[in-house]
Order: sequence, then C-alpha cells, then structure tokens
Amino acid sequence: MISRGLLWALVWSVLVITSLLTRPLLPIDETRYLSVAWEMWQRAGFLVPYLNGSAYSHKPPLLFWLMQAGWWLWGVSEWWPRLVHPLAGALALWLTLRLSRRLWPEAEGPAALAPGLVFGTAVWLLFLTAVQFDLLLVVCTLLAMLALLHAAGGSRLGWLGVGLALGLGGLTKGPVILLHVLPAALAAPFWAEREAGWGRWYLGLLLAVVVGAGVTLAWALPAGWAGGEAYRNAIFWGQTAGRVTDSFAHAEPWWWYLPLLPLGLLPWSLWPRLWRAIPRRGLLGDRGVRFLLAWAMPVLGLLSLVSGKQLKYLLPVVPALALLAARWLDTADSAESRESPWLAGLCLVVPGLAAAAGPLLPQLGAAKWLAQMSVWWGLGLIALGMLVMRLPRQPLQRLVPATLVAGTLSLVILSVALAGVAKRAYDLSEVARRIAEYQSSGHPVLNVGKYHGQYQFLGRLTHPLDQADSKKSVLDWVASHPDGYVIIYGRSREDVPAEADYAQLYRGDSLSLWSAKAALAPWGSP
Repeated sequence: MISRGLLWALVWSVLVITSLLTRPLLPIDETRYLSVAWEMWQRAGFLVPYLNGSAYSHKPPLLFWLMQAGWWLWGVSEWWPRLVHPLAGALALWLTLRLSRRLWPEAEGPAALAPGLVFGTAVWLLFLTAVQFDLLLVVCTLLAMLALLHAAGGSRLGWLGVGLALGLGGLTKGPVILLHVLPAALAAPFWAEREAGWGRWYLGLLLAVVVGAGVTLAWALPAGWAGGEAYRNAIFWGQTAGRVTDSFAHAEPWWWYLPLLPLGLLPWSLWPRLWRAIPRRGLLGDRGVRFLLAWAMPVLGLLSLVSGKQLKYLLPVVPALALLAARWLDTADSAESRESPWLAGLCLVVPGLAAAAGPLLPQLGAAKWLAQMSVWWGLGLIALGMLVMRLPRQPLQRLVPATLVAGTLSLVILSVALAGVAKRAYDLSEVARRIAEYQSSGHPVLNVGKYHGQYQFLGRLTHPLDQADSKKSVLDWVASHPDGYVIIYGRSREDVPAEADYAQLYRGDSLSLWSAKAALAPWGSP
C-alpha cells in the first residue's frame, strides 16, 4: 500500500507538471503578478511594487519577494513563480496534519483524513496551480492557529508565533489576515480551558496584534514614504476600506457565498456519510470541534458581509471545515463500515458529462471552451467513472484518497484536452515578443483601454506601454507618434483587417497589433 504522504506528493506533482505543460500564464491576474515581480527585479528595488512604471498598491509584496528569491537563486524564469503557490499548498497540507494532531493527539483518524479532504476539495484543486496569493494566506492562517493553540496551552512563545503569522499575513494580503484569525482568538472562552484569568489571554492577543502590525509596518511605512502620497493613501486605507464597504472589484450581494460554498466544497458536500456522522459525533462534541467552529463560522459570516467576494477567498476556511469533517467521520461505525466508491466515480462522470455536452451547447458562455474539445474526452471520463463506481466497497481510509485521485485525474484529462484551446486563447508570448522588438527598435507602443501588465514579463519589457481609453486620445497619440504601434482589443479575429501587423484570439475575442498609420483604419470611424 502506498503511504498517504507519498500519495499526496504524487498527486501534487502530477497536477503541477500538467499545469506547467498544458496551459500558459493566464491573463489578467497571472501575467500581471509576474509583471509586477519583473518590474521590481528590473529596478532592483524591493520596497515598492510597480506595474507599467507606476506604483502598484493592490497587493503587498510577499509573493513578489518569493518570486524574486527564486530568480536570485536560479535566474529569471516562468517556472519558479508558478511553483510558489503550489508549494504553499503543500505546506498548508502539512500544517493541517500538524493542527489535527495538536487538536486530537490521541486520535489518528482525523490526521489520516484531513489533508486528503483538504486536497480533494474542488476549490483547492482548481486554485492550487494558479499564480495567486490565497494559499500563502492559508499558510499564515494555519501558522496563527497552531500558535494560538500553543498559547492556550500556556506557552508565552505562542503569542509571538501568532504575531509573526499575523505579520506575514499582512505582507501577503493585508489586514484580511485579522478577519481569519481574530474571531477564534476572541472566542477562546468557548473552546479553551484555562486556569488563569481571561484578562491575561486578551492582553497576550493584543500584544500579538501589535507584533503583527509591527512586522507589516516595517515594510509599509518606508514603502509608503518611497511610493508617494497616492500610493501611501492606497496601501493604508483605500484598498482595504474599498474592498470592505464598496468593492471596486468583485462586488457581490451578502448571500453570494451561500450557493457557492457547497459547490466549492464538492465532492464532500454530496457525501451522505459525512452528514450522518455529525449527529453521532455531536455538533459540539469536544474542544477541538468547538475551536474549529469558532474559527470557521464567524469567518464565513464576515466574508459574506465584505463587499468584494470571490470563490478563492474561501480557501483559508477549507482546512477548518476539512478538520471538522475528519473529526465527525472518525467514529467507530465509520471506521469499520465499507462503501461503494461512487463519490470517486462521480468526480469522473460529472466532468465527463460537461465535456461531452459542451460541443452541443456552443451558445452557453461556459461551454465556449468545451465546444472546441472532442466529445470523446468526455465519453472516456464517463466510462472510467462508471467503471470506478462498480469497484468493490472500500473502507473510509481508502475512499478519501480514491476520491482525491479521481478528481485529480478529471482535472488532468480536461487540462490535456483543452491545452490547444488554452494556448490559442490565452498565450500572449508572441505578441509580447513583438512588442519587445518594437521597443528595442525605438518604437513606442500604445495599449487601447486599461492595461493590466499582460506583456511586461512575457516580453521582458524594459519600458512602460502608453495607454489611451477614448477614440480621440488614440487618434491624438497616433498623430504624435507616427512611428509607433497600437494594440487594439474587442474584434473577432475574422473581422480584423489585413492591414493589422498581427492578430490572435484573446479571452473570447481577439487582439491585434497595428502600425500607427494603419491604426487609422479601425479608428477612423465611430
């Protein structure tokens, strides 16, 4: 029998290698984050992030620092930045294991189940190989929770650990780390057993927050001074307040997570055995369960109240929910009973049905990708899933790994099937190379519309791109830069006139490159 740790390592490796081989960096987020790291690298200034020549205030610098640390060791590359987030995910699995053993040192069942439950969750598998910040935030949250339990056990160093984790979280995604950690710490009388008074507990928590603020401010204060007034106002107030009260991006109603949470927690949210296990174990069965409820439930409520919402924002809560599920499943009847691996089969059948039906439903926006994939991939997944469902009944300790492997296999097969489509629609390497050639020859380049840094890293650009949002500003730029080039978006590729220097698919539409003189053709009329 393969060990659990080796299984997780194999699944992780397969997912990461598949991602590196089958998909390009995805605009807008992935290309933007690498471009920010690239501009910091170019400037040899690691205090203020920059994007297209301007200070970039939307994210703190920890992810960019980690990217540059790898570049310093191995040279500038694409593969290392794409490994940072998956490596954070692997570390988060190990920390989940440690947290389980800290909560229930006498029980091996939760430790055996929890990392597999985390890893096999749909939202985790989908975002594991992305270039993002969220799994780094998960690591900071788990470190803070482990340190919080040490503090509850009487360790004064525990509060130092909480403070350092809060500081790293602040350097990862800003003050949102407080939202993920403070509710459990404030609710300590609900889950912790202490002989000392609670006054000392809350004093320790206050000191931990001060330490965390000190770590974050050690970067933010000099960065705010160096970046200028607009950047300073953005990092100290604009970004956080804007996302909480009236998000300038990803604004959704308060109930938005209610239908998304069960989808993000697939396939486990469909598992009857898990739901049956809750009353058997008891909703508030032990200290560990109470700790996890004090962690997860307030965070889910607070995330619902925050204006900006995305599915990936739920990732820091996934380990808490997985640990709860592992504890509830760890009952005598669950350990002894066997069950058909239908859940693993479902992880193959459902994506197979979507893939098989995709070519028949081109009118659906979500099916545009699938419409370009052969129906045989979907039929193959369905057949494989039906075969898995007919396998013999398995004990709980094998059902979770089998479901994880099935979900991974579906993702790998769909990634391979869609590799060509992804390259045609999202790979910006060629246009970035052309822009670099234009700039190296002394030709300025204009991006029509908001520029998100798609080309800076891919083209290793050394100069910013100009930007224009209106027809008049484009025509004025063309008139004053007759030797320049223009990037235009939004036409179907078939409608791009032959005068364009270059055209390609881009996120469902197209982009085209024009010389300044030829650009008058598409912009000469409304």
